[in-house]
Formats: sequence, structure tokens, C-alpha cells
Amino acid sequence: MNSLDQNRPLMLSVLRIMSGLLFLAHGTQKYLSFPGGERAGSGWALDNPAAFAGIVEFGAGLLIALGLFTRPAAFLASGTMAVAYFIGHMPKNFWPVNNMGDAAILYCFIFLYLVFAGPGPLSLDALRAQKRG
Repeated sequence: MNSLDQNRPLMLSVLRIMSGLLFLAHGTQKYLSFPGGERAGSGWALDNPAAFAGIVEFGAGLLIALGLFTRPAAFLASGTMAVAYFIGHMPKNFWPVNNMGDAAILYCFIFLYLVFAGPGPLSLDALRAQKRG
């Protein structure tokens, strides 16, 4: 168990990087049409709540992936996903498995965890702290 514990900080960084990149992909799809799909380019009209969420997905996703201003970006992303769940998913059905809100809830709680846990050692925040101290 000790070897698992000593890799905990590294795995926190891996969790942050992968969650940030996956979140960023939602924003790039809405605003850069990459990757292609049903929502490709849908953000530019700014005519629906998902378009505004796409701004947060793009900006906060990039910051979280880089580990820069991780805590405030994760706080914003967590709140955005909570709102997305309650406005976009929960009215369809109470159960997340039926309302397709699983990802929104999971993002919400992963990002909430990052608010408290921080970015981990592989981050620009850690590099900035190292230079200051």
C-alpha cells in the first residue's frame, strides 16, 4: 500500500490533466468544431445555455489541464456542471442514468475535489509556487 500512497500526488495530476482535457474537448467542439459531431460549431450563436457552458468548458478546461489557476477554474467548472445538471438534465428524468446527466455530475464532483486537493505536482501552479518560494 505504501507504493500506492507515494504515487498519490502524481495520480492527482493525472486525474486533473485528463479531466481538464476531456472537459476542454466539449468547448473545442462547440467553438472550433473539433472534434466533429452533433454539437460542432453550435456555440457561436450564443443562443442556448450550452453555448455559454462551452465558454467555461473551453477556458476552464484549458486552465485545469495546464494546472494554471486550478482552484478558481475548477470552482467555476464545478458550478457550471451543477447548473448544467439541474437545468439541462434533471428536468428530463430524476435518475442520472436516464437523463444522460452522468457526465455533468461526475465533472461537477471531480472539479469540486480539485478545488480542495489542488493541482498536484505536475502543474503550472506548482511551478509558479516553486519559483516564488
